[in-house]
Amino acid sequence: MMIGWCGPLSEASLITKSGYDYIELPLASQGLDLQGEEWKSNLASALASPLPVRAFNYFFPRDMRIAGPELDCARLDAYLARAAEFMGELNSKVAVMGSAWARNVPDGFDRSRAEDQILSALDRCADRLKGTGVTLVIEPLYRKESNIINSVAEGVSFARRVNRPEIKVLADFFHMDEESEPLETLREHRDWVAHIHLADTGRRNPGSGSYPYDRFFGLLKEIDYQGMMSAECSICAAEDLRSSLEFLRRHWPN
Repeated sequence: MMIGWCGPLSEASLITKSGYDYIELPLASQGLDLQGEEWKSNLASALASPLPVRAFNYFFPRDMRIAGPELDCARLDAYLARAAEFMGELNSKVAVMGSAWARNVPDGFDRSRAEDQILSALDRCADRLKGTGVTLVIEPLYRKESNIINSVAEGVSFARRVNRPEIKVLADFFHMDEESEPLETLREHRDWVAHIHLADTGRRNPGSGSYPYDRFFGLLKEIDYQGMMSAECSICAAEDLRSSLEFLRRHWPN
């Protein structure tokens, strides 16, 4: 089991010293949607990271939309082409599509049309990621952040409709807990869960709160989960990173 930590590249050394296997970076901050060569500089920096960049989150820039009247397919396609190249060069394995700002259904906009737009965007993602070794995972988000795709089950319904091997689903322990989604949904959708995000009570670091990790990890072992898992939580001190890894490795030894 490869265990990683979500954070900016500036924290890679600290995450490395704490013993993690990889870092999960924010894709939207890599300059892929900007004019000029900033993204190439960011690629060089990521390639020089002391820790492999195996995953990305924050998939879309803040001002990009994949649902609603502001959808710009030409801009989306150009961004996806560069994102696929960027992640492929790094030999990354997973890209997390949370990005509530991009997918939220605008007030007054037809929901079924928004769903079709999201499905089309996912299909475009699959086209670009084909052959790169990168899987896009749909991240269910709690209702305080997103008004669509709020559960693993709903994420799977979108992935099924796209039905492309490049599109799977993320299970985020924090969002599942906030939405009171039964953990048993992991068993029901075992074939679609391809990445895990971890946190604990108050969105703090794993092992610091009261989340039912024994049940959660027990179900992952039951379904023979073979993917990676990343801690995604509030800013933590070095001691928190180390204690969380010790906690996680008690459940998932090397």
